[in-house]
Amino acid sequence: MKYPVTYYCPHCETIVELARDGYLADKSVTQYPLDGWSYVSVDDEYETDGDGVRFVCGKDGSTVDPNVDGCGRPFYLSFVRKGTTEAGSALIQR
Repeated sequence: MKYPVTYYCPHCETIVELARDGYLADKSVTQYPLDGWSYVSVDDEYETDGDGVRFVCGKDGSTVDPNVDGCGRPFYLSFVRKGTTEAGSALIQR
């Protein structure tokens, strides 16, 4: 089952939303991509592809309030990578 999960744009604090599985393994939301990480758009299979999601604030259809324009700048949700931390090691068992 998927649940709506919200995130703030780190540039302008616009709220965006993704439908996510019940178990979350989020590392961070940042203004810039992490070096060496791959990101997919909100329209791609973000639960299985890539290391995170690339949002474009107000332009990718993920804003919670359709009347908010957003700033149009990209920002990045990075997931915990499997096996790279204690939390990532727990993901291997899932």
